[in-house]
Amino acid sequence: MSSTEQLLSINNLHTGFRIKDTYFDAVDGVSISLKKNEILAIVGESGCGKSTLATSIIGLHDHNKTRVEGEIIYKGINLAVLDEEKFNKVRGEEIGMIFQDPLSALNPLMRIGDQIEEGLAFHTKMSKEERDKRVLELLTQVGISNPTRIAKQFPHQLSGGMRQRVIIAIAISCKPNIIIADEPTTALDVTIQAQILDLLKDLQAETGSGIILITHDLGVVAEVADRVAVMYAGQIIEEAPVEELFANPLHPYTRSLFNSIPQMNSENEKLQVIRGIVPSLTNLPRTGCRFSARIPWISEKMHEENPSMHEVSPGHLVRCTCWQHFHFESEEGGIAR
Repeated sequence: MSSTEQLLSINNLHTGFRIKDTYFDAVDGVSISLKKNEILAIVGESGCGKSTLATSIIGLHDHNKTRVEGEIIYKGINLAVLDEEKFNKVRGEEIGMIFQDPLSALNPLMRIGDQIEEGLAFHTKMSKEERDKRVLELLTQVGISNPTRIAKQFPHQLSGGMRQRVIIAIAISCKPNIIIADEPTTALDVTIQAQILDLLKDLQAETGSGIILITHDLGVVAEVADRVAVMYAGQIIEEAPVEELFANPLHPYTRSLFNSIPQMNSENEKLQVIRGIVPSLTNLPRTGCRFSARIPWISEKMHEENPSMHEVSPGHLVRCTCWQHFHFESEEGGIAR
C-alpha cells in the first residue's frame, strides 16, 4: 500500500517510565503502521507493553514520570512531541479510545448523555439541540434500545455490556479516523463479547476508520483482525496478516501462545503453559533475545546477540533467528516433561 493509505506510522518508539530517577522502556523500539479500513491486533501477555503503546499513541501518560521518544506520525504531525493543548484537539476528534474497564472510565456523577455530549461540545460547533440529537443517534448506533431513557441514567444503573456500548459511543462520537480498543471485551460474557465485536466490525466498515485492537484473546483476533503484531517485553516480535500468522506462527513466543490454547479434541488433558513470566521493567535484558530465558532448552548460540526483525515472507516479519531452531521442550531433542 502507498503511504497515502496509512493513517498512522510509528517509528522506533520508546516509552519509558521513571523508577528511582531511571527510565525503563515499557515500549522499546516499536515500529508499526495502521492503514485505513484496517483492524490491527496487538497481542501478548499482560505486562508486554500493549496498553503502554496505546496510551503513547493517544497521549494519556504522566509527562512528569514518562519519557516518550521516536515518532508517532499522524497527518504529517509527530504526536510524540505535541503539548497537551494541541493533543486535546486530536484526542477524541481524530483518535478515539475504547477503554478496558468502562465503569472506571465513565464519570459516576454524570449522566450518560452528558458524558457523550462532552466531547461533542469540545470538538464541534454543534448547537445544544444538535448535540442532544447526536447523543441519541450514537446510542442507537451502538445498539442501545430506548436511548432517551439511557441518556438520563448514571453508569451504575447500566449493565457491563451497556456501559461498554456507551464507551464505544463516546469513542466514535466525533467520527475519528483511528479507534484504539484496549481489551474491549475482557470483562464481558461470551454472548455480549460477540455483540461488541460485531459492532466494532460494523462501525469500521461504515466509517473506514482504522482500529488498533489490543487483546490477549487469540480467538477475538482470529474473528476480527486483518493484521497481527505480537508483543513481548516491550518489543514487536512477530507481525503478519492474520491468516498467515495463524497458519504459520514462527517466533517461539507466538508458537507458545498458540500451544497454550486449550484444545477440545486433545487427548492430553494437561494444560500447556509457557514457562516463567514476562520480565519486569527493571529486569528486562538489554541484549540478546528477551524470550530466551523462558525456553532454556534452546542454546544461547541459536539466538541473535542483538535481535532484529527479518521479513521471512511478504508482510511476515519475525524478530531473532531462534525461530529456525525452536522446538517445544517435550518434542524430540527437548527435555521430556
